[in-house]
Amino acid sequence: MKPFRPGLLPTLVVLALLPGLIALGCWQLRRADEKRALMDVYAERQLEAPVAVAQLDQLADPAFYPVRLYGRFDAAHSLLLDNQIRGGQPGVELLQPFHDQASGQWLLVNRGWLPWPDRRVPVRFDTPGQPLALDASVYVAPGKTFQLHPDPVGGQWPHLLTAIDPAVLWQQLGREGFAHELRLAPGPASYRLDWPVVAMGPEKHQGYAVQWFALATALVLLYLYFGWHNDHKENRHGRRHESTGRV
Repeated sequence: MKPFRPGLLPTLVVLALLPGLIALGCWQLRRADEKRALMDVYAERQLEAPVAVAQLDQLADPAFYPVRLYGRFDAAHSLLLDNQIRGGQPGVELLQPFHDQASGQWLLVNRGWLPWPDRRVPVRFDTPGQPLALDASVYVAPGKTFQLHPDPVGGQWPHLLTAIDPAVLWQQLGREGFAHELRLAPGPASYRLDWPVVAMGPEKHQGYAVQWFALATALVLLYLYFGWHNDHKENRHGRRHESTGRV
């Protein structure tokens, strides 16, 4: 059996890179499982009866629970979430404070997406002035909590922001409010509502995992190749040396 002699440098490269490639592939598989679980929770909770606003703070995990609202929008303090793309078109999401009359609590309601093709022209939207009965669901941002950045136009409303934290908004307005965003269901106050449940589906995470494992496999195959190739070169070099010495 031919000896395996890959050399020091290829061995060090494999030892340095192979564990990381495998770890990245396993991490992507875990993320895929997490996304599947999240989508399962979404599907289950969307079938449940709507939760009263007064019960929201009592839920350990309020994500995706349907909620029945009745009250008025605060048109004076609208937020525009920037850099939202739909169908290749630039736009914003419109979020407005909503005062629920039954509970007396404030909620930040996302009314949906609006196109904004020309930034020289303000975004146009209407706010119903009468009390409304609305259906919505709780959205809890995965990962790090959004941060409410300072308003770039010095306090003018609506605020154009790149990230939003409802809890900080209530503190700025001096109000008691729910700490998470609510997303409207189709109805009289909604705009475009095609939000994905997750920004990246489990199939994409699986695809990335396959790529990382493929790189790990290629690295091992190259290592084996160099181990055999180096040994083959050494044997040929030795034979040439012996023939030269005989001459």
